[in-house]
Amino acid sequence: MPEKVRIALDAMGGDHGVSVVVPGAQISLDRHPDIEYLLYGDGAQIAPLLAANPKLEAAARSVHTDVAVRMDDKPSQALRRGRWKSSMWLAIDAVKRGEADVAVSAGNTGALMAMAKFHLRTMAGIERPAIAALWPTIRGESIVLDVGATIGADAQHLVDLAVMGSAMARVLFDLERPSVGLLNIGVEEVKGLEQVREAGRILRETRMSELNYAGFVEGDDIGKGTVDVVVTEGFAGNIALKTAEGTAKQISEYLRNALSRTLRAKLGYLLARDALQTLRDKLDPRKVNGGVFLGLNGIVIKSHGGTDAEGFASAIDIGYDMVRYELRAKISQMLGGRSASAFRAPLAGGAGL
Repeated sequence: MPEKVRIALDAMGGDHGVSVVVPGAQISLDRHPDIEYLLYGDGAQIAPLLAANPKLEAAARSVHTDVAVRMDDKPSQALRRGRWKSSMWLAIDAVKRGEADVAVSAGNTGALMAMAKFHLRTMAGIERPAIAALWPTIRGESIVLDVGATIGADAQHLVDLAVMGSAMARVLFDLERPSVGLLNIGVEEVKGLEQVREAGRILRETRMSELNYAGFVEGDDIGKGTVDVVVTEGFAGNIALKTAEGTAKQISEYLRNALSRTLRAKLGYLLARDALQTLRDKLDPRKVNGGVFLGLNGIVIKSHGGTDAEGFASAIDIGYDMVRYELRAKISQMLGGRSASAFRAPLAGGAGL
């Protein structure tokens, strides 16, 4: 296990750039003093913020570039404009060259995935990477993937996601056989898209020792924590994620308005302040900000583009944990000779393992 966790930051990524990235880095450093930062971006903007935080300045090195990927760039445009020289590319390149253990960016999701896949390549046996998110539930936490890496999925890609998600759950949750469910419009085997039904058949028939396939789950099962890993393709997963974030903000606003409406309500707030603060923390999407790119030869974390410093710090925290847990090495070891591609046989012959 490394003495220091070296984190490369795309300082120009996201809606707010360095004004969020640098303070977020300070917050995470306070929680994890063994972090070392490489910040890539406009040195003229980064330097004064570092100078105002001597502790952070001592733990960070800034590398200047005046090229940044725009939030509205198409992935192909980002690769043409930003390869070799943008702050996003250089953060990923630091991981590729072994100068950093993880890269964190709040930038354009499509561009980040395109650059990461192009430069780091996918792990053996994985055709398409995924973004996995930690999801707060009634039972604790679950892993949901894919939440936006790729749109659309055939049955085999959904099986790949189940394998990767299970590997992540085994590492993070210390579970021997995590329960895995396929997100669907009903729990009956005859419901849903053909690809989802076929993926369910493969998972049932192969009986993988690394996971416990629990069948189809519905949208409300995510928050319940019905399974440890929820598998879906990126379009539905991203909508589910954004809907949950919006609902959390909506409930928080309802509470704030209701508790400030009358004198009695204000008194009730004072009496229940601790409990309401706990609820507010659980509903705060910043606390679970940060998606893990799974299936790549390197660790990349995607932060929400519109987050604040606290939210960006949470994304850095996830990257820190991925390194400390040695997630990629353990996933690679677990997959080993039984990579996701090893489970393709049922598609041809229909026989289980």
